[in-house]
Amino acid sequence: QVQLVESGGGLVQAGDSLRLSCAASGRAFSSYAMGWFRQAPGKERHFVATIRRDTYTAYADSVKGRFTISRDNERSTVYLQMNGLKPEDTAVYYCAARQTAGPYYYYRSTDDYAYWGQGTQVTVSS
Repeated sequence: QVQLVESGGGLVQAGDSLRLSCAASGRAFSSYAMGWFRQAPGKERHFVATIRRDTYTAYADSVKGRFTISRDNERSTVYLQMNGLKPEDTAVYYCAARQTAGPYYYYRSTDDYAYWGQGTQVTVSS
């Protein structure tokens, strides 16, 4: 089992950058696929980015080229670097984890993940 704690959210202006962090407790972090999702008020939770065990990554079209997901297995932490933020990026951002037997899939659905953090608010003003 793993526990996830996000940090790094805040209030920024359009065009600014933020880096979110997600610290994982528990063992075998390197065996987990990690994902970032976001949920705006009154809307469903949506996929943002994912990173496989072998560090291959995938992104939602809306953030491709602006956001970068990375992981540090030594620190059991996954990051989301967000550049060129837009007001439509405003949401609560959630980190998620899924233990995997192999590295070969990109997990993009909320149903794919067993473990979730509490979320961190990102607000982008225009």
